[in-house]
Amino acid sequence: MTSPVSRRWLLRTLAAGGAALGVGGATADPPYPSAAWAEREVRNYAKTHEAPAEQATDPAFFEAWQARSAANAAGYAERQAAEPGWKAHANACATWSEQCTGDPTRYPDTDPFYGTEGERRRVAFHDRQGARLSGHLWVPVGRRPNERFPGVVLTNGSVQAPETAYWWFAQALVRAGYVVLTYDPRGQGRSDSFTPDGTPGSNAAPSVFVTNQVDAVDFLHSTPEVPYQPNADRLDTPAPVEAYNPVHDLLDRSRLGLVGHSAGAIGASVVQGLDPWPGALDSNPVDAVVAWDNLGSVEQTDPHEGAGLVDLLGGEIAPDRAVEPRVPAMGQSADYFLTPAPKSSLPDPDTKVRGFEDWRAVGVPAYELVVRGGTHYEWSRLPTVPATSWAFGSALAAHYSVAWLDRWVKRPDEAGYHTADDRLLADDAWADHLSFYYRSARDFPTRNGQRRREDDVRAATLGERDDPASLPVRGDAGGRLGGQSSRRPRRR
Repeated sequence: MTSPVSRRWLLRTLAAGGAALGVGGATADPPYPSAAWAEREVRNYAKTHEAPAEQATDPAFFEAWQARSAANAAGYAERQAAEPGWKAHANACATWSEQCTGDPTRYPDTDPFYGTEGERRRVAFHDRQGARLSGHLWVPVGRRPNERFPGVVLTNGSVQAPETAYWWFAQALVRAGYVVLTYDPRGQGRSDSFTPDGTPGSNAAPSVFVTNQVDAVDFLHSTPEVPYQPNADRLDTPAPVEAYNPVHDLLDRSRLGLVGHSAGAIGASVVQGLDPWPGALDSNPVDAVVAWDNLGSVEQTDPHEGAGLVDLLGGEIAPDRAVEPRVPAMGQSADYFLTPAPKSSLPDPDTKVRGFEDWRAVGVPAYELVVRGGTHYEWSRLPTVPATSWAFGSALAAHYSVAWLDRWVKRPDEAGYHTADDRLLADDAWADHLSFYYRSARDFPTRNGQRRREDDVRAATLGERDDPASLPVRGDAGGRLGGQSSRRPRRR
């Protein structure tokens, strides 16, 4: 659509102080094109600068960030000296310094989380092609005797996002009662840049966001009786490479969630549907998925605005495998993408729900949320990088992501089981965090059997447009929500 609203006008208005005005609430959409529409867009776009502005005006944050950056660079040098053989030198975030520190307040020497709420253990494991992957296992403290927890594998995005950018959510999961594996896929962070035969990772070989995710699941599920095979001949490697998951006795291997961002989200969308399982396990163990920007294939998640993932990755992450909806899945996205710029025309409101609609079409529970004023970096806490306030976008992500996993993975005697539906339906508290450009939608059954289908959650809550009411569950005895699928969905 060609627009009479020029981007130059929008930027001039922003520079003149339009960002100082609020945006959101239950007001009706202004007509397009109009000055009112353009002014609202200026205010919405200004949210992309909230996190950098807060950090730039907080001397304590800046000091902590710079100190952590220096400490991480020194720690990388120490690792290279003590553990020769790591081949992370080609990774932009190998040192975990500068923006690659992630949230600088989430480290053991300054964060009271460690030892009071959770514990973290460094691990290393090899992928199926021999590259060494760097990671951490996270577990709750205060455990009951013989207590076992569901597991979550958390996979980074591409463009050199390191695992440190996601430690904030690993902590949220531990607080909620999960064992978590965070790691850097090949070519990212502190993992090897290449396999022994020179095969790269990250954006140069984006299939690692599928294959390494499978490897991470296999490693998490390994035990003394069934060790992790890719490590078998490499236990003398100078690094914490172990034959099996060292906290295997705390993991309930019958319950697993996947969380991924960007390329990791697309990888999770693929991995949840793999059948047969292309790793060491007898069957696909995944019970639920949260995909941050976004659920679906590369083509489905490409926002078609500026540089999309198709251009960035050069094609599909798994060209020989379609995305097959199998387990309950939540997608999350945002108004803007990698290089945020003001909108000068109305976007298609259905752009962000393409993956969601695939899940709904085959009767598998699904949810899609779009962060108002957000960017592709709402889920990776990277200092100075465009995003809404970490108390806005990240808060929404944590609330709904944990609730979704609790809905499908927790058991009745565990915290979060009985409150999951209420948290997923807390529209009065969260609807104004949702985009007014793109639809946020859901279609899933509550534990009491009520079907919650809303095609536009924000509009239904704030009264901006009419929206379908909740419907009773319809379908066969298996609780299917409609549609037909050749695959058997896995859900509880």
